[in-house]
Amino acid sequence: MAADWSTIEALPRTPLLQLFAEDPDRLKTFSLDVAGIHFDWSKTHLTRDAVAAFAELARAQGLAAKRDALFGGEVVNVTEGRAVEHTAERGEGNPESVARSRGFHDRMRALIDAIEAEALGPVRSILHVGIGGSALGPDLLVDALGRESDRYDVAIVSNVDGVALEEAFKRFDPATTLLVVASKTFTTTETMLNATSVLQWMTEHGVEDPYGRVIALTASPDKAVEWGVDETRVLPFSESVGGRYSLWSSIGFPAALALGWDQFEELLEGAAEMDRHFRLSALHENAPALAAFADLYYTQVCGAETRAPFAYDERLRLLPSYLQQLEMESNGKGVTIDGQPVGRPTAAITWGGVGTDAQHAVFQLLHQGTHLVPVEFIASIEPGDTLAEEHHRQLLLNAFAQGAALMKGKQADDPARSYSGDRPSSTLLLDTVDARTLGALIAFYEQRVFVNGVLLGINSFDQFGVELGKEMAKAAEKGGGDFDPSTTDLIARAGLD
Repeated sequence: MAADWSTIEALPRTPLLQLFAEDPDRLKTFSLDVAGIHFDWSKTHLTRDAVAAFAELARAQGLAAKRDALFGGEVVNVTEGRAVEHTAERGEGNPESVARSRGFHDRMRALIDAIEAEALGPVRSILHVGIGGSALGPDLLVDALGRESDRYDVAIVSNVDGVALEEAFKRFDPATTLLVVASKTFTTTETMLNATSVLQWMTEHGVEDPYGRVIALTASPDKAVEWGVDETRVLPFSESVGGRYSLWSSIGFPAALALGWDQFEELLEGAAEMDRHFRLSALHENAPALAAFADLYYTQVCGAETRAPFAYDERLRLLPSYLQQLEMESNGKGVTIDGQPVGRPTAAITWGGVGTDAQHAVFQLLHQGTHLVPVEFIASIEPGDTLAEEHHRQLLLNAFAQGAALMKGKQADDPARSYSGDRPSSTLLLDTVDARTLGALIAFYEQRVFVNGVLLGINSFDQFGVELGKEMAKAAEKGGGDFDPSTTDLIARAGLD
């Protein structure tokens, strides 16, 4: 079989119902159970021939060697000359890197023990400021797993809009609030401005030593100390851990503090279990690989421009937002790893929502619109509530029925009431939403992104695309910048010139 895209692009597109009719083992072939998660790709257009073609392409692109390089701590982020070692944070990787990460985790746990013992004074609230991966990951963890916790009240603020901070100020007592500043470089403009405003709030409300209530999470500890944080309250992490992959490091501190250290360790072990599955399983039974094959089939063969995950569980309501950064910042690239134009689509646009709300908002387009949108349903067998069983029963039945309806469709004499069907979906059914399973779920998405990047020949681990707008904003702040007439007018109208 030719090891190029032409074989994949020439694959026949057989309707989903026909695929099921022709293969009584289809469900078994395209389902997996890993780390407390059931994966079902049977309602996608993947076939055995398609998986074989993608596996051949993966061999041609050196996926196995690049996977070994990733876990071995070699330089895989070639444009920045860095290793990519978030897996070492959960114990899977280069032994030296794993040992260093454990040391950082031990330091974090010691500080958490001290906070719990009120060595920093009484702490009732955690005000975490960060942006991007320094906020999205902790926010997802605390929202998903901390709803029953009464340990601390947590607010995670990323937006530089002062309204976001003031909402937290209204909730918290500055005398019992801990400020957590999360920034890999400790120079992120929005984060440092927010942190300064929190210190001012503390000072204005009589906190004698506001810097004594600051914890810094950073890969640049010297800059944190220079900013005013005591060295004993700086929690470092490795420069080789990327921001959107950093919740496993000290960036996860607010979750570890709010949930308890045992929960944080369970999170890491769940992720490590998925890592081991990804490293050791053949591609035809490898969850991240099969998911990536489906992603690429729809973007490359079918021209799908978007992908829509829907969390049929309120505890996972922040997952689509988390995946937006993970997927689009990682693989939203236009050049190959050696700087040449890719020449084909890269990352799909990730969007989504929460079921059943989304059914009454966007599913009209999914069922009858003109766009092909692969849908992903994420649900949990075990409910997160103690109400009547009918709540969770209706939630799950809706999720499963939507996938069935997308595939089957319905013909009617009235065209406005017809559904074309043959619309793809996959389902991720968790046993429960707990720390271990959530860790495995997030690691699955990370490794899926990696496979997509390798097969496309791009670097999933740089993000230069976020820099230009920030550079121009800084130039405008200094009164400079060569702006177009429209932008110059907007700056003037807002009174910013």
